[in-house]
Amino acid sequence: MKAIYFDMDGTIANLYNVNGWLEDLQAERVRPYKEAKVMLNMALFARLLNQLQRQGYKIGIVSWLCKNAREEYNKEVTATKQQWLKKHLKSVNFDEIHIVKYGTPKQDVIQYKEGILFDDEENNRKQWNGVAYDEKNIIKVLKGLL
Repeated sequence: MKAIYFDMDGTIANLYNVNGWLEDLQAERVRPYKEAKVMLNMALFARLLNQLQRQGYKIGIVSWLCKNAREEYNKEVTATKQQWLKKHLKSVNFDEIHIVKYGTPKQDVIQYKEGILFDDEENNRKQWNGVAYDEKNIIKVLKGLL
């Protein structure tokens, strides 16, 4: 099965450009997740994802929660990330969404183990079972798959 997975923070959601993001995460505030801007043209991105789904690709999200966070905060972050996806990619019906504990090997939680991963974190790309790309190549790679 063909599948494509996306990290969120630093890959499609510009969390790290939100002023005070680290302090807010350390204080367990979800504001940076709510305010994160998009990192690419979302209309084009959504259109490409929908075209790829029609061609048989499964589309998923696999994103980490904060390091050492309380369970209540993790629930808030999960809900906020899901809201962010609905706001910015409302036309995309994701086949999988996994928002998991920080440090969880991403390939351990996905359904299609040989899928493509887009992730800004180099170690995640190195540990991935399939092909992995950084956030700079998303549109180019997706267009190449059509």
